[in-house]
Parts: sequence; C-alpha cells; structure tokens
Amino acid sequence: MPELPEVEAARRTLQAHCVGRRIARCAVADDAKVVVAAAGRAAFERSMVGRTIVAARRRGKNLWLQLDAPPFPSFQFGMAGAIYIKGIPVTKYKRSVVNSEEEWPSKYSKFFAELDDGLEFSFTDKRRFARVRLFDDPETVPPISELGPDALFEPMSVDNFLDSLGRKKIGIKALLLDQSFISGIGNWIADEVLYQSRIHPLQIASNLPRESCEALHRSIQEVVKYAVEVDADMGRFPKEWLFHHRWGKKPGKVNGKKIEFITAGGRTTAYVPQLQKLIGTQSSKMIAANLERLEENGDTKDSGTEGEDADILKPKKRASTSRAARGQQNKDTVGAISRKARGNGGGSKKPDADVEPAEPETVVTESNGEQVLDQPNSNAINKSDQVTRRSSRKVKPRK
Repeated sequence: MPELPEVEAARRTLQAHCVGRRIARCAVADDAKVVVAAAGRAAFERSMVGRTIVAARRRGKNLWLQLDAPPFPSFQFGMAGAIYIKGIPVTKYKRSVVNSEEEWPSKYSKFFAELDDGLEFSFTDKRRFARVRLFDDPETVPPISELGPDALFEPMSVDNFLDSLGRKKIGIKALLLDQSFISGIGNWIADEVLYQSRIHPLQIASNLPRESCEALHRSIQEVVKYAVEVDADMGRFPKEWLFHHRWGKKPGKVNGKKIEFITAGGRTTAYVPQLQKLIGTQSSKMIAANLERLEENGDTKDSGTEGEDADILKPKKRASTSRAARGQQNKDTVGAISRKARGNGGGSKKPDADVEPAEPETVVTESNGEQVLDQPNSNAINKSDQVTRRSSRKVKPRK
C-alpha cells in the first residue's frame, strides 16, 4: 500500500494540474535512505529549477515526471509514499499516515516543488521505504527496466497469461506480488483478485485449471480498472469486496463467509477457506502449519520491514529463489511420511492425542518473500521412538 490504483490517481492529478508548468523552486530532504542524490542535494535541486513538466508517467508502482530536458525525478512509493498538491485533493490511502492539512509542506516531505503559477506539490514518506531518484531515462534502468507488463496499461492476453502461469511452479500469491511478472499488483489487490476468482493463495500457479486461470485474468482486469476509475477512493469500492474486511487480521466475514489469515508470498494474506480451496496434490496440512506459524510469530512484514518495497527492488532475486523452490514444492511427501509414521507406531495402535506421529511439512518464508517447503529430518522419520509433542497451541522446534 499504495498500489497501482493509488499511484495512478497521483499520476492523473499531477498530469491534470502540473503539466506545462515550470518548476520555480525545489527542495529535497536530507534523507540519504530515501533521496538518492549521488551529486548531492544542492545539485539535485538545481537540476529541477527552471525545467518545465511535460508529462507525469507511471509503470507499476513507480511514477516519474518527464521534464523538457533530463534528468527526470522518479518516485518509488514503497509502503507509504504519497503525492500531495496544496489545495487539491488527491486520493487518501488506507492507513494514511500524513495529514497535509496540518502542516505544509509536511515534515515527512522528501521532494517539494513550487511551480511558476504558485502551485505547490510534495512527495512524502513517513515510513522511509520510498525512493526518490534522478534518471536520464527512467525506463532503461532499474528498478523500472526490470518491471513486468503494467497491469493497467499493458494487460496480458488470456492466452499469454495462461501460458505464463503454466510455467510458474510457485504459489500464486507470491507470483502476483512479483513485480517482474506483472507490475502494479500489491497485497490488497492480490488478495482481492484471488478471492473473487476463488483461488487459494498458496495454490501452485502451474497447477491451476484453465477455468481458474481465466477467472483470475478477468478479476485482475476488473479490480484494477474499477479501482482506477474511482481514483482509488476506497469508500467507492463495491461493498462485497474483500478489501473492506481484510485489514488488521481481525476476525470477520465477507458476504457471510469467514475470513482467515495466513502468510503467503511473505505477506499477511486474507482469504475465505470455504471458497478458496487447495486443489490437486497440495496437502491441506500446509495450511495448518502456516496458520500455526502466523499465530506464533505474528506478521513482521506489515510492522516495519520493506514488504511491498521488496517486490520492486528485488524482482530477479525473487525469480531465482522461485527456481530453487520448485524442487521442494513439486514433492508432495506428506502422505508418504504419514504412512511410514503409522507403520512405526504399531499398525492398529492409535497415537496418543497430543503426540504427532511425524513432523509435517511446513511452509517457510525466505527473506525475499518466497515460500519453500521445509522437509522433515529423515532421521526423525526413521526412528519410531522419536516424536514431536505439542503444547496447546505451539509446536516445539526440532532439535
């Protein structure tokens, strides 16, 4: 958050009010983490003054201003980046953290510009995961050059979409968050389109039947276009959308169906188990293990790490990790392990109620957001007297 609709709303507002105007004054923040200025802040500001804004452009969750001469300022929104124009309303994000009415420009402003007609605008970021850069040609260098087709401006055809999914042996939620696959989809859009297309977030993309792929393709187009048409105003989103009920991991229902939370693609994920079920050879034990991890560890991504920002900054690393995960996720060993454990336990004898015959596979989230299956230790499987005991809610770690 923000995602494609929120960034597109900002782009359209800049396009409507700033194009054709000359930058009379510019100020960038003394914040090296957010403002990338190799030649220094003063040089950054001088390069902006006197330039005329020709267009506001966007790809995925990145926005840049095309001026009458390079370099061009580029804005990567991260977790909480936002554009504000003094006196002109711009869409407010869910969990908005900056109130531009109390202070202008905000103390969280990272880029401020005053135009020749007196109009002022600012790019702010309280959480400091955004990036402000200068590029001679933003589309030819990372991160923008590494992005996949834009979900709004460059939608895949149905056939291309089906072909791409058929070659991706990773979880569908993780794939949707990968900005090198499709750019612009973030956490809430991924949850929404998977809910509307009735697809489980952990479903392996290549295992999806054609009808599910077509439903997902249709949902992506419908959700993105609708959110853009209403300028990302969440108050105008359809009441039946999951969006209104997914925040804060609070128990709730959508259209009478219970919402549950797991971790998928390294992100807290809302889904409706009654409608979104794993299909094919994937075991439901994956879900139980994932829920248990979420209860034990909580959600670290939403509470201060880069999260959405990492989807853009490291698309190639995500792709390489997905290749490493393929060998793991293609092995459905839960059934074999369970049968072997039952054999070691003496056939007809039932295990004690709070003894687990063998360690189930668990979903492990890597640092870059990919998920792989954590296989049980083979020694633990071969020794009949080695079992894992559970407390009421937690699984003791393996020694």
